[in-house]
Amino acid sequence: MMKRNEQDARADGSAITGDGTGELRVDLSVQGMTCDACAAHVEAALQSVEGVCAAQVPGWRSGRAVVTFASPGGVAHETLIRAVNEAGYKAEAPSRPPSDPAARETLVRISGDWPNQPNYDLVVIGTGGGGMAAAIKAAEMGHSVCIIEKGTLGGTCVNIGCVPSKTLIRAAEAYHKAGHQPFRGVHTKAEGLDWAAVIAHKDELVARLRQAKYADVLSSYRDRITVMQSRARFLPGGVVALDDGRTCSAHRVVLATGARPSIPAVPGIDGVGVLTSTSAMELREQPRSLIVVGGRFIALELGQTFARFGTKVTILQRSARLLPEHEPEIADGLGRYLREEGVEIHTGVRLLRVREERDEKVVTVQIEGRESEFRAEHILVATGRTPNTEDLGLEMAGVQLDPQGFILVDDHLQTTNPRIYAAGDVTNRPKLVYVAAAAGGIAAENALGGNHKKLDLSVVPHVIFTDPQAASVGLTEAQAAALGYSVETSALSLDHVPRALAARDTRGLIKLVAETGSGRLLGVHVLAAEGGEIIQTAALAVKFGMEQAFTYHDLANTLFPYLTQAEGIKLAALAFRKDVGKLSCCAG
Repeated sequence: MMKRNEQDARADGSAITGDGTGELRVDLSVQGMTCDACAAHVEAALQSVEGVCAAQVPGWRSGRAVVTFASPGGVAHETLIRAVNEAGYKAEAPSRPPSDPAARETLVRISGDWPNQPNYDLVVIGTGGGGMAAAIKAAEMGHSVCIIEKGTLGGTCVNIGCVPSKTLIRAAEAYHKAGHQPFRGVHTKAEGLDWAAVIAHKDELVARLRQAKYADVLSSYRDRITVMQSRARFLPGGVVALDDGRTCSAHRVVLATGARPSIPAVPGIDGVGVLTSTSAMELREQPRSLIVVGGRFIALELGQTFARFGTKVTILQRSARLLPEHEPEIADGLGRYLREEGVEIHTGVRLLRVREERDEKVVTVQIEGRESEFRAEHILVATGRTPNTEDLGLEMAGVQLDPQGFILVDDHLQTTNPRIYAAGDVTNRPKLVYVAAAAGGIAAENALGGNHKKLDLSVVPHVIFTDPQAASVGLTEAQAAALGYSVETSALSLDHVPRALAARDTRGLIKLVAETGSGRLLGVHVLAAEGGEIIQTAALAVKFGMEQAFTYHDLANTLFPYLTQAEGIKLAALAFRKDVGKLSCCAG
């Protein structure tokens, strides 16, 4: 067969080149194949290109072609694409390798050794939000998937994160409000707490959701998804090894191994048995007292939860205030409400050492230059997360990490090895389960169909499930100013919101950040009961502010149902130009 001249012009100036160690391979995305004959036609077209040793289409449904060629030398992407296009199909080039020469050399070597006939189209490591989304998306696309889990099916959120913490938060809220309800003539009291029953009820919910939303869902895709219970580790050549000696391989891999609580390096801390967010929610006896180290969302959510159940709680925060990334009004207000509930809070704390004395744990700290000691039955450490990247053999796979050990990914969720993608808490992206799920689906789609989608993180709402809840989206006033915006703000206390007045709970405020002059919304920040239920309205306003210059004037002119908490956003928008205290209940 006559070979095409591989010296054809290279439109993008790039080619896959070798390092002199043997054959190399490259994947092309191919559209338009509808049968086995089409696959054979594409293979023949690619094999006609000079320099190509072999071309294989792993089933026409795969939408790809694997091209093998000799090294040194190389074949331009444009040459391969032209051969496929002239055969009546549409091909697209693989992603450009990293610009760093050392990284590119590593990737070329590993790509050249990648399995020629893998067991699966996609291997997913991890069954949390990111891993499940990746596996399901790949199965929906018609691909074969192997998903590997070393621990409990479902990852962090359903087992030890969102689900158990939020149900305990609600239980604590019900108990607390039974003794602190604000309505005259209604007589309730908090009594008869059965801690063991509360924990068992939480465990029942976790087990039910794990079965329904993870095990049963995977079973429904059993014709395309294979589940393996094992540790996984990359071997040279891109093969994934399992604990029992088996191996599996794939055209592409998605890493979604998550993260775990980190323990700060403080003298004595390793010897006293501190709690993490995981073990704190598994306690079989309610602690009499608890020191919480940390002052961000996990520390505040669990600190308030234990306090409402009756535990004496002390929060020690290193920063000068709680929630340092949030608006000061939000952080200060939440701190005030927690103190009113009996939570002791200290900020600007430097941990010096930890020890155990009889049945107490003792934390020695420095505050404003003076040493102090705090004692409690337990210490809960909530100071951040550590990525689960050790023992994966990522160095064998050419996957680079950031200085904190998180996997570096680009907007397509691709790592520094173009065959490996990553999603979720293990990456250098926001540590939120809904971000992980979105990223997992995009990672699988890009891995199997080419880098067509990017993870859009321009508008990411988030919620802290304290009571009141702290919810935020977009830029804070300080962040906007740091980016060069001239800003104006509106801060509305909830005693101006009819819903809060009717509920007898006016704790909190709503703050809007807008661009001066244009009125374009840049950020919305809420401290309110059920603040999380209204932040998505704000997220849409911020999103359209970015994309279509939606302003606080537009928000003020939008109809909101009366006596809803979300109406407070409209009132905050009106407050830019009006004294809302001089408006009647429904007037806008």
